[in-house]
Amino acid sequence: MKHILDTPVEYLKGVGPARAEILRKEVNISTFGDLLLYYPFRYVDRSRFFTIAEIDSDAAWIQLKGRVTGQQLFGKGHGARIVYTFKDGSGETELVWFQGLKWVREKVVVGKEYVIFGKPNLFNGKYNFTHPDIESAEEAQADQNEPLQPYYSTTEKMKSRGFTPKGIMRVMRTLISQVHKSIPETLSPAVLQLAHLMPRAEALVKIHFPDSPANLAKAQERIKFDELFFIQLQLLRLKYVRLDKVKGKVFSNIGQYLNSFYHRNLPFELTAAQKRVVREIRVDVGSGKQMNRLLQGDVGSGKTLVALMAMLIALDNQCQACLMAPTEILANQHYKTISRFLSGLPVEVALLTGSTKKAVRNDLHTKLQSGKLQILIGTHALIEDQVKFHNLGLVVIDEQHRFGVAQRARLWEKSETPPHVLVMTATPIPRTLAMTLYGDLDVSVIDELPPGRKPVKTYHFYEKDRLKVFRFMKEQIAQGRQIYVVYPLINESDKLELQDLMDGLDTVSRYFPVPEYQISIVHGQLKAAEKESEMKRFLEKQTQIMVATTVIEVGVDVPNASVMVIENSERFGLSQLHQLRGRVGRGADQSHCILMSSYKLTSDGRKRLETMVRTTDGFEIAEVDLHLRGPGDLQGTQQSGLVGLKLASLVKDEKLLKIAREFAHRTLTDDPRLEKPENQPMVVYLQRSEFDWGKIS
Repeated sequence: MKHILDTPVEYLKGVGPARAEILRKEVNISTFGDLLLYYPFRYVDRSRFFTIAEIDSDAAWIQLKGRVTGQQLFGKGHGARIVYTFKDGSGETELVWFQGLKWVREKVVVGKEYVIFGKPNLFNGKYNFTHPDIESAEEAQADQNEPLQPYYSTTEKMKSRGFTPKGIMRVMRTLISQVHKSIPETLSPAVLQLAHLMPRAEALVKIHFPDSPANLAKAQERIKFDELFFIQLQLLRLKYVRLDKVKGKVFSNIGQYLNSFYHRNLPFELTAAQKRVVREIRVDVGSGKQMNRLLQGDVGSGKTLVALMAMLIALDNQCQACLMAPTEILANQHYKTISRFLSGLPVEVALLTGSTKKAVRNDLHTKLQSGKLQILIGTHALIEDQVKFHNLGLVVIDEQHRFGVAQRARLWEKSETPPHVLVMTATPIPRTLAMTLYGDLDVSVIDELPPGRKPVKTYHFYEKDRLKVFRFMKEQIAQGRQIYVVYPLINESDKLELQDLMDGLDTVSRYFPVPEYQISIVHGQLKAAEKESEMKRFLEKQTQIMVATTVIEVGVDVPNASVMVIENSERFGLSQLHQLRGRVGRGADQSHCILMSSYKLTSDGRKRLETMVRTTDGFEIAEVDLHLRGPGDLQGTQQSGLVGLKLASLVKDEKLLKIAREFAHRTLTDDPRLEKPENQPMVVYLQRSEFDWGKIS
């Protein structure tokens, strides 16, 4: 039987088919249930009226009562605006509309008394209100018995159909009177009691029509808890099912491959963090369950070395290993690094990319199938059908957010028993976000740099310091160092951005003339072969300066490059600045990162640059980034599309997220399949929910 919350919204009194269509198109509301979850974004104390004389520059959203005394229309077509003069006993102000003029002219009558609600703006020494909420004094009087009134976001098309914030409030009141006794509970009695939460039905009534600030806070907490709890419950459930059903190869031997490498080839003493992560991996691969581990670590923290040791454990257990990287440059780099680490050891390593010649590829396929080839490193080419392993035991994926779930799954299908999986990322992810993005993975963190690595010194300079920076670059080149000069390229087809780079190249070329200096240039509009050639010249020290766009953000490892100059640094995000800085500091020499910017900086821009100068800790930088930008953009996905949150915030509600995760963990430990009668409300909610849980992780 259909639940009342599944009723199409057009059947709600006061809506009807035409208005329902507007709700569906504008805010994706189709049912009673959708409308119930359309929460207010603020609450207004409608018991308080200000006077026009009381308005000051610090005033937030305020309510006025007065009379409209005049009307003027300015401009034509799209540029038209309508301005009303509004007076109370203390003074006058202006009400301005740029959109919905037809609706305003029908709604507002000169000479009539109105209540307006809005945010005052100071323009030409006078205060005005742009697009305020407006209703007749009689309408306003009818709602005065609810001092804390909900205020809903709306659009011009919705307003034209009567869905003003006040109009939505009235429709919501009708809805709640009809459904409040039928709102199902979603949590078990135990979770409700132990987490001290308000029942869901009460919370949904009070979030729309709070009877006190205290009860509003409790209602918000309950709804946020639900959002966070069900994400964690579903992620942990996936993890429990995987651990229960997906058996992994048991790597019980630590033999000659790992021991020989550790005693003969290890380039430096492992840090405590690296040792801890290797221990975590050894426990995973020896457990009989499939390992599914995320390895986080800053650029240069030694993730590749840890991944190689995991591969050697696979080899010690008669299995093969592979490493998949998102670009040919990065795959080449991993191949060279791992080959160097394994020098002199009887391990066969090969590289497979789109550029691999057919004859080499055929030989490689034969060796891979026979088991003679033990470690294969490559790009997406690894998932091609003709790539068949003899006995694949471990898959390492670098910068996993660049690969889709389907691509990873194709690698796992190349083995009868699913291989162990180690996912690496050099983009530090704050713990709150990691719990949600990677809730079904175990997380390991390398949070210290190898010995001998010096933190990169970072400076912020303005255009007036340009000559000082050029002199410093000349000094570094004289000492045999190399330099990156990076320009922002937000859109690779953007002519304006490319012009920035070409102008910059012109300036650099004048100050660093040939033949004394040689310059490489790399940007997104070069063909792959040209790009490779320019990077190769820089790597082989034929050029001292590389002028580039952000194509070098991932995958260029030049230990001799010790200076990174980032032009227009205020136009970069924090994580991108941090990744770029990670291109230097790879050798034993002191390295430097110079952030050039204009004088015009937003407060967020200034905070980003100050953070970069203050710290090289990627996790601290990621936390600042999360607070500045919110979780939406950290992995290139909007927050709402990523985790389905309407009210909860991964930034502001970190404490509640941890509590929700703990209760999800406790619930599944007690009842892994959610079969107990008291947990049935959770199962019903998960089945009813339209959210695509597959989007997560």
